[in-house]
Amino acid sequence: MTERADNLAEHGAARVDWIRSRMPLLAAAREQLAETRPFAGHRIGMSLHLEPKTAVLLETLAAGGAELVATGNHGSTQDDIVAFLRSQGMTVFGSRDDDLDRHHANVASVLDARPGILLDNGADLVAGVVARGTAPEIVGGTEETTSGGDRLRGELAGQVPFPVIVINDSVLKAIGENKHAVGQSVVESFMRITNLMVPGRRFVVAGYGWCGRGVAHYLRALGGKVAVVEIDELKAFEAAFDGFRVAELMDLSEWGEVFITATGHPDILTAPFFEAVADGAVLANCGHFPWEIDVAGLHAMSTGSRQLAGADGAIERVNLPGGRHVILLADGRMMNLAGREPKGNSLESMDLGFLLQTLSLERVATDTLSLRLGAQPVPDDIDREIARRMLRAMQAEK
Repeated sequence: MTERADNLAEHGAARVDWIRSRMPLLAAAREQLAETRPFAGHRIGMSLHLEPKTAVLLETLAAGGAELVATGNHGSTQDDIVAFLRSQGMTVFGSRDDDLDRHHANVASVLDARPGILLDNGADLVAGVVARGTAPEIVGGTEETTSGGDRLRGELAGQVPFPVIVINDSVLKAIGENKHAVGQSVVESFMRITNLMVPGRRFVVAGYGWCGRGVAHYLRALGGKVAVVEIDELKAFEAAFDGFRVAELMDLSEWGEVFITATGHPDILTAPFFEAVADGAVLANCGHFPWEIDVAGLHAMSTGSRQLAGADGAIERVNLPGGRHVILLADGRMMNLAGREPKGNSLESMDLGFLLQTLSLERVATDTLSLRLGAQPVPDDIDREIARRMLRAMQAEK
């Protein structure tokens, strides 16, 4: 390794040490897997945010005998964590500065290694397998996100010749990670990146799924004035009964000061919205894919833009016709994984979420025949076992 890589690896190791010390569920799983080694003889191909908590997950899978070939997701890879994982002998592709084409090439490199199990985030790996045709060596995999689950049940439906457990279908993940951890981390990231206050500020949250619920509730808990945009009548009904203003996006375009998308779907903020939005509004996204804000369309109608110095590398002022401007955070990518050293979701939530990943991957490796082909929820017995472990861990800390 070069001196720079050594320094990066050392920095990454120090960050992982802290994270590892606060993830007791994975620590217990690591001990158990080191004895049972359910992944011995299996190569796991991964596409997941490469940050310190993910490094602890990879260590846990490696303790169970897995050979790992990994890449990150577009725009969220942390170079010190890549250097640390490589120093541990893992094959890892990608860097923070990779563009979308480079990300797709990294995904292809993971698939070129012919993994037998996939750990996917956004269904990029599964989509790559489907595009290539048959992959008889793959016995199954997992999918982390709402967006990936939607792809598996939408554009990829009926084309996946192996089981994929959708971690996001777990009610444990929905409550612990999506509502509370994403809600907390998005609000914390907004404050960290912009240094703006929440109390009294007018926020519009697009989407009232589990992540949108969390963002809305945490903003209100800190004193924000919050409105919700939701096309599903039942979710809109819930948001109204939770005490939020519910309205159409265009009706809120001049009212809102900060707009946060949390839908998982493309083209939520587009040209008609940009033409109507109030001067100085802040635009941010916390969905997995950077497609909820039409960034290309925004730049096409812009009269000029510039990155603002001293703003954690994640703030862009975009000037619009008529003397107006908007502020775009993190180039429309996941704002809670933006900036120079992002924190992402809380340690406790990812300890729970990554235990869901670990036990689901263990089920894929050891009992594939109990699973059906294509997307499916986390088996109920795994959900309940993890709930018991989490409750024990929480009670032990009282």
